Parts: sequence; structure tokens; C-alpha cells
Amino acid sequence: MFDKVLIANRGEIAVRIIRACREMGIKTVAVFSEPDREALHAQLADESVCIGSAKAADSYNNMKNIISAAVEKKVQAIHPGFGFLSENSTFAAMCEECHIKFIGPAPSVIDAMGNKSNAREMMIKADVPVIPGSDGVVENIEQAYEIAEKLGYPVMVKASAGGGGKGIRIVRKKEELQKAYESAKAETKAAFGDDTMYMEKVIENARHVEVQILGDNFGNVIHLGERDCSLQRKNQKVLEEAPSPAISPEVRERMCAAAVRAAKATGYQSAGTIEFLYDKSGNFYFMEMNTRVQVEHPVTEMITGIDIIKEQVRIADGKELSVKQENISIQGHAIECRINAENPERNFAPCPGLIDYLLLPSGGLGIRVDTAVYEGYEIPPYYDSMIAKVIVLGKDRKEAIAKMKRALYEFIISGIETNIEFQNRILHNEEYLAGEYDTSFIEKKLIEWKD
Repeated sequence: MFDKVLIANRGEIAVRIIRACREMGIKTVAVFSEPDREALHAQLADESVCIGSAKAADSYNNMKNIISAAVEKKVQAIHPGFGFLSENSTFAAMCEECHIKFIGPAPSVIDAMGNKSNAREMMIKADVPVIPGSDGVVENIEQAYEIAEKLGYPVMVKASAGGGGKGIRIVRKKEELQKAYESAKAETKAAFGDDTMYMEKVIENARHVEVQILGDNFGNVIHLGERDCSLQRKNQKVLEEAPSPAISPEVRERMCAAAVRAAKATGYQSAGTIEFLYDKSGNFYFMEMNTRVQVEHPVTEMITGIDIIKEQVRIADGKELSVKQENISIQGHAIECRINAENPERNFAPCPGLIDYLLLPSGGLGIRVDTAVYEGYEIPPYYDSMIAKVIVLGKDRKEAIAKMKRALYEFIISGIETNIEFQNRILHNEEYLAGEYDTSFIEKKLIEWKD
């Protein structure tokens, strides 16, 4: 097993990885930017190294500085977490060149699945259902018009190299297509340095359902069931639950089998996620693959008892999966609420600042809080606004919802604004309680909600 691992990330995911490594007897090295000098991950790790200034490009996305820190501290592996460099094939290749194990899939797999149009073609060959769309890249606006007419409006213009909701535009009529196409190209060029686009038919009133998979170096690929991630705002997930309240046992079996086929088609070796759109008619379609651990991985851990981070580390170290598919058992229902430092009443504006009082809802069976904040910590304005994840496990969905309501009631934080009350609005909504929601739910049902 590795002796020492560097965590190329910050916040709650860095803390999560440090804790898993400590339980495995592995020493850890944290990297931090200047504003994160007092951050929890920098304090919990066995060693810490400053890698740059506040700007992510100068620190958490600075490949040269991170590799230099890894070489200096003599680590055997780097865990990238999520975001930042987690799906950067260049960084993964640099790790290999420096004889440092990248805890994730091979650079070639990251490249193959990171290009959404290429991934789509691979899924077709693997007999995984895909959304009707363009055959490869859309080269110009004239071709875009032709494809849109063939598919029928509404259509979605999507960046091949996109992620995090960037480079995506929904077009409902012909007159909107050129502006959407050009703005999406410009956005993805600025964000990813790649402005290639493709198009898909918009699946109206769909749910976003994803399947967690694990693959090792011996050809073993298993799934850990599905998560429902339909509750989103501007393509960013807000609340997730597992299992999905909308999926029948028969659909679940077919969807999870398709996810395993998808992972095997790529030769996948790590933790990853196959994302699907699920429509009102019971059909599901491949959307994309995330070649990293997901923010919402704890809900799957809660219902399976499998530590996904530890499995990632074991796989990277050349070990076989610790479990087989027949050993996986889904028990109960889990929900995760993302707690952000933001003000929902001011269009969800970020609210960095000093936390002068904090009480976490950490008591009681089946309640987990993943966070890196503490009383007296000052949230910097330079990074993502997520400050905590509250995860609960109940014997069924009704109990899980009740536990989450109780947990949020006990989550007290002052000095900054948060979205805790907004999460409560979701949990008290009758349609949510009935499990009747899709990806448009928050925008349509809650954004205009008032007391």
C-alpha cells in the first residue's frame, strides 16, 4: 500500500480524503493557497505545502507547483478529489511521467470520456442508449440548422469538452439558434480551450439519474446502484438522494447493467459515474461519464456501506476490488443537502466571510456532515461556495426526509448567509415529498417561492 499520498484539492473533499487515508495507515500531504493557510485540510494532513496565491490558476490548478510539492515530499500517489485537476488528462500524464500514481483513470480514458461527442460514439458501440443528436461534432452554424430541423425543436447545443454546466444552451426556436451556438462556443473556449460543439434533442421533464461504478486493473467492474440528482439550479446539483424514488426495479436493473457496459467499454479503472437522463415514459439515455469521485458520493456510501475513496486508493495501488457485485446490498434511503455560503434571496449571491458561531448536526444514528469549516474560520471569496454536505440515512425515504429536516434544524451558523432555509423549502414541498420532480423543479417551483 502507498506510504504517502498528496491531496491536490481543498475544502471538504480534501478533508474527506485525508481521513480515509489516515484510516488506511497512509500519511498525507496537503497543498494550500495563501488564503487557505489556516484551512482545515492544511491542519489535518501530516504535512502541508503552500503552492501559490489565491487565484486557482496559480495554486490548485498549477500543475507544476503541485508536482514539485509531490516530488519534494516523496509521495507515491496524488488524489485529485473533484473539480480543479481531477479530470485533467495532462496532469494525470505528468504524474505518470514523474512516477507518481494518479488516483483515477488513465489519461487516455479521461480524454476519451471528457470529449462528450466522442463519449457518445463510444456508448453507441457499447449498446448504451444515447439521446438522439448529431453524429459527431457540429462544424458550423449551417450544419447546426440542418441538425435542429432533423431533430425538431427544442434542441440542446453542448460543448464537447464541457462540464459544470458550461457550454450548454437550450434552443426552443430557430431564431435563437445562432446566438446560442456562438455564445456556447465562446464560453467553452474560455473555460476549456476547446470550442467544438455537438447537439442533442432536449428530453423535456426528465430526471437526472446517475450510476456509481468501480473498476479495477483486473477487468472487474461493478455498480453501486443509482442516485437521483434531478434537483438542480442552473445545471448545478442542490440535493441528491439514493435510490431514486422514480426508478422501478426493472429499469434499475437495465440502467445499472448499461452503466457497467459503458465502463467496461472504456477499460475503466477507478471510481466513476455514468449519468443518464430518465424520461416520463421510462426510457433512459446516456448523458456523460464523470471520471472522478462525485460531490454526492456519500449517499451511495450510506446505502451500500462501501467507502468509495478507499476503493479508489486500493485500485490505484493495484489491488482488486474488495467486493463483488453479488455482495452489494442496497439498504435504506439516503439524502444529501449541499450547504452553500450564498444568499438565495439575492439570486444566490456568494457570501464569503467569517464564521463567528457554528453548531453542526452531528448527533444521532444515520447522520453525517462532510465539511472543512469551523468556528472562527473565514471563508475566502476565491473558490466554490459549498461549505458542507449534510447526509442522512433512513430505513426508507420518509424517515430520511424526517432526519434531514431535523438535521437542518440543528445546523446553526452565523456570520454568513447560507442556503439552509432554501433546502428546507425543498424538503417541505408536497411534490418533492411525493417524489414527483425533474430537473426543472427548482426553477419552476421554488425560485419565486416566498414566505
